[in-house]
Amino acid sequence: MKTLRKAQTMIEYIIIVCLIAVSLVAVFTYLARAIGKKTAGAAEALSSEEGGKARSAAESINEDSLKKLGE
Repeated sequence: MKTLRKAQTMIEYIIIVCLIAVSLVAVFTYLARAIGKKTAGAAEALSSEEGGKARSAAESINEDSLKKLGE
């Protein structure tokens, strides 16, 4: 009986960790474009040429490019 409780607790922890991981991926995917634009703005303030390149790269971020990062 005690072993079943340990296994159940372990499975519950695994499910919680998986839910946290999935939610973090969703949040980072959602915020990627905004973070890219902010970073590009900071780079443009330092150097207009490099900042322009960074801004165009940030604007081209979409879900497909984020999915390809893992490959």
